[in-house]
Amino acid sequence: MAEVTCSFEQTFSFTPIEKTFSFLQDKDTLQLLLKWSMLGRISAQCYCFDQKFYPYSGKDFAQSFFKDPDVGASLRKMEAAGAWVPLDSPVVSVEVEPVPCTKVSMDLFDPIYTCEIVRSSGHVLKCYHEAYPDYDELRRMLQDEDSENYHVVGREERAEFLFRLFKHLSLGGELCQYEDVVSPYIDTTKLIYKDLVSVKKDPETKEISVVSTVLKVCAYDASGRCYPARRDQEQTFAYMIVDPFKRHVCLFYHCYGVGTFTL
Repeated sequence: MAEVTCSFEQTFSFTPIEKTFSFLQDKDTLQLLLKWSMLGRISAQCYCFDQKFYPYSGKDFAQSFFKDPDVGASLRKMEAAGAWVPLDSPVVSVEVEPVPCTKVSMDLFDPIYTCEIVRSSGHVLKCYHEAYPDYDELRRMLQDEDSENYHVVGREERAEFLFRLFKHLSLGGELCQYEDVVSPYIDTTKLIYKDLVSVKKDPETKEISVVSTVLKVCAYDASGRCYPARRDQEQTFAYMIVDPFKRHVCLFYHCYGVGTFTL
């Protein structure tokens, strides 16, 4: 008798909810996003869902999300011309990359102060670059694997959502005005991370741990890639941050380009 195998695809339903995010309200943060050419191109949308979530169900979860009619009616992306528009065609498949999210402190960034990237004052060291006269050691460490400082932050740490967020902010948008000191990048990373990621405290040990699951997502329609944008670009991204206890999911999004010029 032939062996019979069964597969079960878990489905979820989603409802948009209103949530205030500090990084989209704080005036100082908005000024920095404006300076980094990200203002007006970065967003966070929140939804509640109806079933228990397990990290191993991330693929089913993302598929259900992008195919949900309430999501289709409310989700926005940025088109090439710079206008926010709804998804214009049905999603047929989704790529999901699980993103490690375990950090509960900013200690991950300590190594950049102990090598030739940032001075003790916090000022970022400049370096020679033929194409970019204002190039600095921070961006070189973030992007150039041949940099002697690339590995000061290990492979596992670089994969963490906290580090990815820092990298996205440090590289900015198309007309980014880069910082001379590192603290605005780190402070903004901390604010957004706290806005998006949920934690819990162990009642006995008092230790704090992350409960959120983070998924980097890319959706496709019948014509190909459609979300977060048609064109693949490192600074165009979408992350789903899932709180399994509150049954909330936040979609954190940015589309690379020229940001808003005024607040």
